[in-house]
Amino acid sequence: MLLEFRAKNYKSFKEEFVFFMTPAPKQKGLDYSILHQKIGSKEYKGLSSAVIYGPNASGKTNIIGAMDTFKNIVLRGNICNSDERNSPNAAANALELIPNNVDTEHAPIAFSIKFVEADILVEYAFSADVGAFLDANYPRKIIFESLRINEELIFLRDNELEFGPSLQVIKNYLVNEFEQNSKSAMQLAKSNLNNEELFLMNGFKNMFSTKLTMLIRNWLDSKLMVAYRADSLYLTGKFADPKKKSIYIEKTLNEAAIYFGINSNALGYVVADDDSDVKLCSIFTGTSKRNGAAISAELFESYGTIRFVNMFPLVVNAILNGGTLVVDEFDASIHPMALMSIINIFHNDDINTNRAQLIFNTHNPIFLNSNLFRRDEIKFVERDDETQHSKHYALSYFGTTGEKGVRMHDDYMKNYFVSQYGAIKDIDFTPIFENLKESRKEV
Repeated sequence: MLLEFRAKNYKSFKEEFVFFMTPAPKQKGLDYSILHQKIGSKEYKGLSSAVIYGPNASGKTNIIGAMDTFKNIVLRGNICNSDERNSPNAAANALELIPNNVDTEHAPIAFSIKFVEADILVEYAFSADVGAFLDANYPRKIIFESLRINEELIFLRDNELEFGPSLQVIKNYLVNEFEQNSKSAMQLAKSNLNNEELFLMNGFKNMFSTKLTMLIRNWLDSKLMVAYRADSLYLTGKFADPKKKSIYIEKTLNEAAIYFGINSNALGYVVADDDSDVKLCSIFTGTSKRNGAAISAELFESYGTIRFVNMFPLVVNAILNGGTLVVDEFDASIHPMALMSIINIFHNDDINTNRAQLIFNTHNPIFLNSNLFRRDEIKFVERDDETQHSKHYALSYFGTTGEKGVRMHDDYMKNYFVSQYGAIKDIDFTPIFENLKESRKEV
């Protein structure tokens, strides 16, 4: 369960933004949106959903991109560039694309995350000097790194590496015979830090706790599911032992497709060769001529259908495994009724028993509804025209009193379009066409 994500000097966000997935104080109503997890005597609460609004180029996708970039860096275990080039999020692999591009004095990049997994609270942060925007040859250096478990410091990397006063909080996660070798392990770790390597994924993993490091890694890898860029969401089926020229029809996916409106054909994964990655296809049955025929779904189905079919397994994965699903333009080409049903699944206490979360950005005002989302679940991003820097805030930041106060049953959609909450831009293309007409007259 994600509780908080922070990033600083990430693209348009020069200053730190804090993306809270914890309930704002004194918020009332829609309690089904609140997730609960107890760790010892403390109870932690998280929001089951969040929707992000803002004009084009304001920085909405940069929030999602920051999560994806942080995830990729931690999984790699270093701040070197990756040879991977098929990701739509180039900054996750080429770190010289991260720093703010209008900043005249380069500043460190920074990320931190707070989440609950396996009955422990994890707080991990790091910052790094990667140079200025597009400075690919800059000698990079990690300048800060810290790990806290259940609010107890495990290690702090600043000018040097330090450890918390006691590692008892993770005693069940420490490597065998650690107590007998703790002093030498700590000394060895301090003297073998690498400027470009994250201590968490290297020295700490090897000398202190492989088990705890893998818990963090597995949560990032399998439970923080980031679908960056709506137009690039594409999944293939994977099978351990695929048989050549075979068709695999996934029952749950087909049931969802029927509810979605696809009832003239089935959807299945087709194995064309010996590769374990197989293609989504439309499978036709009925007449003898077309019985068993398979056409690539991209050639036969609409973009909205393809996107729904690619996204739905992620929704299933999140609900069944308690994942956090982060989606760029969740509503792109998908009917609002289908989207509402998915949102209601995350808000359903009887179904969402594993504390799954849904985070998405959108331009669709239909979600600005006090009966659907809490004020702390509605987020905004706006970009300053002069500095070109983005800022992020929630509807709950406005409070409930005064001229700009936001009350529980206000018309959020109406107030947003009259710019009461900001994060909206008045767009008028008329002058462009007036100038075009004038220029044609002159010719």
